This record gives sequence, C-alpha cells and structure tokens, in this order.
Amino acid sequence: MSVTQLDQKAWLARIGYTGPLTPTLETLNQLIFAHSHSIPYETLDIMLGRLPKLDVPTLQQKMIASRRGGYCFEQNMLFRAGLRSLGYRITSLQGRVVRGLEIDAPRPAIHMLLKVELPEGTYLADVGFGNLAPTCALLLVPQIEQETPHEVMRFIDVGGELTLQARLKHGWQHIYRVIPYPPLRWRIRDHQLVHRDPSGYAIPRQHHRGEPGPNRSRITMYNARVTVRGAEGHAEKRWLATQMEFRHVLRGEFGLNMSDQQIDECVAVMKAKGTGDAPHPFFA
Repeated sequence: MSVTQLDQKAWLARIGYTGPLTPTLETLNQLIFAHSHSIPYETLDIMLGRLPKLDVPTLQQKMIASRRGGYCFEQNMLFRAGLRSLGYRITSLQGRVVRGLEIDAPRPAIHMLLKVELPEGTYLADVGFGNLAPTCALLLVPQIEQETPHEVMRFIDVGGELTLQARLKHGWQHIYRVIPYPPLRWRIRDHQLVHRDPSGYAIPRQHHRGEPGPNRSRITMYNARVTVRGAEGHAEKRWLATQMEFRHVLRGEFGLNMSDQQIDECVAVMKAKGTGDAPHPFFA
C-alpha cells in the first residue's frame, strides 16, 4: 500500500489531532485516542448487504470525506495507512474474537489488528473493535496489567496466542486472541466476516467526557438498545422507539453523517431481520 494514497492532513483533521507527528509511542497513544473518539465503529453498510471496499481512497471517502464510521477492517486499514504515512513500522495481524465465550474456544480469524514496532518494544494498536477496543497502545507481553484511558487490560498466553482481557465489574473478561503471524489474504477474511451474521446491527464507540478518570465511559448501540457503561462497570440502558430517536442517536451521539432516508432504511432492515433485544456478547 502506498502512503501517498492517504490524505494525511484530511485524516488528522477528521480525528481532531494537532499534536506531534514524530513516530513515537506517545504520538501513537494520542492518535489511537483521537481516532477512536472521532470515527465510530459501525456496521450499517454490512447490515444493508453492501460489501465494503478496503482500498484507501474508498476508505477515505467513506470515513473522512463522508464522515461515516466503519468496522474493524475499514477502521484499522485506514489507521494503518495513517501510521505508515508518519513512518511507523506496521504489521497487520488477525484476531479470534472470544468475547462472551471460553478463552480457548475454537474461533475463526475474523478480526484485524495492528502490530507496531517501537524502540520501547512491540505494541498492539486496534481502533476497530468497537466495544472494549483499547484506547491506547498495549505492549504485546503477557501477564502485565496495563492502564488505558478506559479499562485496565492485559494479555495472557493461550496456546501461543496472546489473549487480550479487560478488567470489568465482574473480573477479567476475554476480548480476542492475537494470532502472531500475518494473514495470507485480507479479502478472504473480509468476505467471511461480512457474510457471517447479517441480522441486526451494532454501532459501538468509545465515549469520553473530560480527562481520563473515574467517569470514563463507553456508549454502544445494538439494534434499538443504547448502553452507556462507566469504567466501574455500571451500565445504563435505554431503548429507541421512534424514527426521530434513531436519527438523534445516530447523528447526534455517534456523529454519523446520514440522511433521514439512509437512517430509515437501516431501521427498516433492523425491524425486519434484527434479533430484537436478544443479548449479544460482543456488545453487552
């Protein structure tokens, strides 16, 4: 991928980042924080049956120019292009999502994440998991509790795959296992993910008010349910009932640039094919 395909200034403006551009750990942490708070995770195009394109110009048009969000491949491929334009050494890796499952559950490799080589060590960067995505870089070393602007996180080794965990209200919760080698082809994995679960939709995003502290929170949306969870684990839920409520949340709380017609189309598909308020382990 050529970094010249990316409009670096437009990307930085989209995420509201005006800090240093030297490829350091401090800069990486600030970029992850800015990106994850500016470009929401969302799977609306997938819900509508539209196979996403993963070339940088298309990703720029969707998430930067059109001010939409994206899912893991879209988010991390755009972020990868941004980091490479700044001189970071990046390797793309795969993950096996085990959120809500046994830690060693057999799982397909359907998540994308980034490995960043720095003088301080090898770090994970991931702006594309949505709910519980780490909001700073994490040292890829097991058994070290690492503070983030949100939850405390750590990796534990499970059969040679480092498993990311977050410390929540009821203890350590599994998120995904990191496969320590790059994939052969991303497009095959992308196709598997897009066609894996067409029902319902989910739009997670980190939501942060003020500086990192006791009131850090995350907001997620699954079908008609909106959940705001504080760093201590307490969750407040509400359910959307009217078209106006959906429009207010999608445009206002998640900042998605969508017309009434686009939102109404998504709501119609959700009502026809969604799972209602059935629990979903990824977006609990």
